[in-house]
Amino acid sequence: MAKPEALRLLAEDAEDLAIISAALQDALVRIGDIAFDGPSRRLTVACNRYRWEGDARKERVRSGLQLGGVMSVQSRNLRRDAKAAVIELLAVTFEPGEAPGGAVVFTFAGGGDLRAEVECLDLVLADVSPPWTARRAPAHDS
Repeated sequence: MAKPEALRLLAEDAEDLAIISAALQDALVRIGDIAFDGPSRRLTVACNRYRWEGDARKERVRSGLQLGGVMSVQSRNLRRDAKAAVIELLAVTFEPGEAPGGAVVFTFAGGGDLRAEVECLDLVLADVSPPWTARRAPAHDS
């Protein structure tokens, strides 16, 4: 049985972002792996993504997400002083604003979120490592 290819996805609209959000569900993110570069207007998030696609169950892969055209970033209920803290990403959504701009919202378990105001939706997700066996599959309450 062949392993799925490494993901390389681009989102330029809300439908594209929904696909990336599904791929990122249950990704583990270290607070210190979230970086906003104001001068280049880029938000970068590195994570350990659970591989939901194909037959690759119980695997994680290191992935990088980069969002361009970012005007500002705000966080809520995320401790910026706890760089080693690990949070679980639940979803990434787009809230339209003045076209083509809006906000990309990263929602984390435990009530935290990150909101990036963008000129337009320009997001790239790429797997950057070989996969490894996950300790356990994510579980959700019904």
